[in-house]
Amino acid sequence: MNTEIETPKPEVYDASDIQVLEGLEAVRKRPAMYIGDVSSRGLHHLVNEVVDNSIDEAMAGYCNRIEVDINEDNSITVRDNGRGIPVDMHPKLHKPAVEVVLTVLHAGGKFNKDSYKVSGGLHGVGVSCVNALSKKLRVEVYRDGKIYAQEYEKGKPVSELEVIGESDHTGTVVSFLPDDTIFTSTQYQFSVLEERMRELAFLNGGLEIQLTDYRDRDEDGNPRRESFHSAHGLVDFVRYLDANKEPLISDVIDIDTVRDDVPVEVAMTYNTDFNENIFTYVNNIHTGEGGTHLTGFRRALTRTLKKYADDSGILEKEKVEITGDDFREGLTAVISIKVAEPQFEGQTKTKLGNSEITGVVDSAVSDALTEYLEEHPKEARAIVDKVVLAAKARTAAKRAREMVQRKGPMFSGGLPGKLADCRSRDPEECELFLVEGDSAGGTAKLGRDSRYQAILPLRGKILNVEKAMPHRVFENKEIQSMYTALGVSVGTDEDPKALNYSKLRYHKVIIMTDADVDGAHIATLLLTFFFRHMRALVEEGYIYIANPPLYQCRTKSGDKIDYCFNDEDRADFIARYGAGEESKILTQRYKGLGEMDASQLWETTMDPQGRYLKQVTLENAVEADRVFSMLMGEDVEPRRDFIRDNATFATVDA
Repeated sequence: MNTEIETPKPEVYDASDIQVLEGLEAVRKRPAMYIGDVSSRGLHHLVNEVVDNSIDEAMAGYCNRIEVDINEDNSITVRDNGRGIPVDMHPKLHKPAVEVVLTVLHAGGKFNKDSYKVSGGLHGVGVSCVNALSKKLRVEVYRDGKIYAQEYEKGKPVSELEVIGESDHTGTVVSFLPDDTIFTSTQYQFSVLEERMRELAFLNGGLEIQLTDYRDRDEDGNPRRESFHSAHGLVDFVRYLDANKEPLISDVIDIDTVRDDVPVEVAMTYNTDFNENIFTYVNNIHTGEGGTHLTGFRRALTRTLKKYADDSGILEKEKVEITGDDFREGLTAVISIKVAEPQFEGQTKTKLGNSEITGVVDSAVSDALTEYLEEHPKEARAIVDKVVLAAKARTAAKRAREMVQRKGPMFSGGLPGKLADCRSRDPEECELFLVEGDSAGGTAKLGRDSRYQAILPLRGKILNVEKAMPHRVFENKEIQSMYTALGVSVGTDEDPKALNYSKLRYHKVIIMTDADVDGAHIATLLLTFFFRHMRALVEEGYIYIANPPLYQCRTKSGDKIDYCFNDEDRADFIARYGAGEESKILTQRYKGLGEMDASQLWETTMDPQGRYLKQVTLENAVEADRVFSMLMGEDVEPRRDFIRDNATFATVDA
């Protein structure tokens, strides 16, 4: 038998087949490589890139006001009162410098230490990428007593840089319209931009940022507008984060110093909660994975507080063993440093790698914290008492965790008895539905595809983990069932509190509750649990929310039947098939999942071909922490205000 493989004759392949993408063509060809994705996240990232240029001017000391406008056509305008992008001819490229900045990747003043000592966007691709991904872009530069302007389409100049007027002001105005042939969404969300502008104002004390939405006007025609300004920077930031938490100490410890030419700012305080909330930034970039600055902070905090506790004799009297985690329970802190040449691990800039920064932050925090503890003995004692309580709670929580993990799926018969598991063992195709109640759980079991869909009914409302001691969380039977069913555990070699999900059994965890107020409450409790105790699953994109319909609508003749997921869908059905008259339409209101039969639940909520799933993502950890604290914490007043302010976005069925 001939086993030779015949080599196919190749088609002609020569130099003409080598594609060279010039200028900004590469950005338009592979936009996700430069801005992450082309969905709503990437769309909003365009604004951040332009604003970051203005922020760099502010950090250099030349700008104190930035204006961001969402225009009626969904274009964006960003203005600042900085120096204005240079307009003189570039010595090598023989083009105006502003045109070079807008059309050449890796071009900008940020590579020159004399222009910017520190900068957020060091790759030089920011504003040129925005230009490449915009249908139209217009830049105006106020500089040298003149106003210069130039226009672009899809990254290419369509006019020369020209003088259009005179002005005594300085600054830059960039207006751009995202290209709808590239982005899957071109609708800007005010709330998303609002969160980032607020964050930038906190990180740059004294800077004023104004956000205006000309698409949203009041009865008098005034556009929606919010201004952000922080006189005290990070101190105000920490107070904002802890606004819905009960303070342990009244002070916010403020550290603002320079060590080895590195500006170090830290604001920190303690509350009575059981969570650690530390947010780190480098040159205004949120480093979600921390890095060397976080390592330095934690090292200084542990060493300094332990020395104070040892010297005070409290630990010896309490007979407890303290770990680094105990010093951070109930801690809220923001760390912001400015580094001339930051080294980030990964393209997403989420972890700082400069090794010298560990010692810089360590010494700065250690000196300032030592001084604070000596000068504030009452607050120091409250912190140490909290540490002792945390150590005792950690020991109890460890016992409870071990109890859960001993019952885990690694042992025969370890899965929860009420779990209806799926047949597949491939986590990438497996789905786990967390279903409200045994009744709906029974229907879901009948309606599912048992090959890859598993059902875990949850009885009643799970524990509110926002207000519970850590060991109470692991003692809760419903939470135990989730840990065991998912196949996750707590604790790694590096971090005893970290979630170990290497044996996660499902890559889709779907929260499926009734489409009513109680269902929304249960979903919020579950989301709070995942955010506080399984955040890694949220960050990996494994958590989803099912979207069951509220109504089944049909004409009296029965020739038109449809499921309606909200009152707007129902009104649209009535308008289309009932000539606008509700009396001509028969409506079935689903008060709960259990009111649907198995085939209806499959068709509307579980069938991948027809269901609507909402993926839970973590766009802004700062805002998520604040909202969960407000909705699920002890303080009623902010929760009532939130409900009042957002009542117009909810519908109530009588």
